Amino acid sequence: MGLSNILFVMAFLLSGAAPLKIQAYFNETADLPCQFANSQNQSLSELVVFWQDQENLVLNEVYLGKEKFDSVHSKYMGRTSFDSDSWTLRLHNLQIKDKGLYQCIIHHKKPTGMIRIHQMNSELSVLANFSQPEIVPISNITENVYINLTCSSIHGYPEPKKMSVLLRTKNSTIEYDGIMQKSQDNVTELYDVSISLSVSFPDVTSNMTIFCILETDKTRLLSSPFSIGTNTMEREESEQTKKREKIHIPERSDEAQRVFKSSKTSSCDKSDTCF
Repeated sequence: MGLSNILFVMAFLLSGAAPLKIQAYFNETADLPCQFANSQNQSLSELVVFWQDQENLVLNEVYLGKEKFDSVHSKYMGRTSFDSDSWTLRLHNLQIKDKGLYQCIIHHKKPTGMIRIHQMNSELSVLANFSQPEIVPISNITENVYINLTCSSIHGYPEPKKMSVLLRTKNSTIEYDGIMQKSQDNVTELYDVSISLSVSFPDVTSNMTIFCILETDKTRLLSSPFSIGTNTMEREESEQTKKREKIHIPERSDEAQRVFKSSKTSSCDKSDTCF
């Protein structure tokens, strides 16, 4: 953490007010309030209002009633809008990297100079919903009665806590934990996650349903059910039995058939009776 960041955090602590916690979603809009009561009914034309992030980069500045872009950092250019009725700054097209601490600061401009009259601290968290987990079988049911499968979910934030597979039969429910593989996009910072498992069937005489579960700090996402019936297992076993028992018998060649026919005709010529 750089010196400017340390000073910014210290300013938060010294202000004596805990930052207002705000949550918003990736690619959407966050409202950063200033919560200025304006008890003296001061006009915007008397005030300097601006927001800055934890690196002291300016998001937006309203100078004596007019937006001033000279001091706005390039990463926020064109991404903010100020609502003067609610004293709220809207930050658009949210990215994961926008998470962190923000300050709204209001100065009253007097002939003698600028006097700070208000400060509001906010802490922004940016979330992205993971896709519904998806189960994909990567092998047929084996004669040992188990199946290999993968479960995956993409484009979420923050990193999830756990991913598992739930096998449900008529008489039991078993949860299989796997090692969650994760990758993070270098640009968006969103996560893709998956697990690969070999799931054995405890009861081959009843129908079974498999679910994939993704757990985050706030949600528990469930995949669509993946059903396996006894007919499916019998069909798989039958197909494997046929493969083992199948014997390849080559067809006779045309020449072999002609030799066989010629031999039969010759024998008839030498006999008294031909059938």
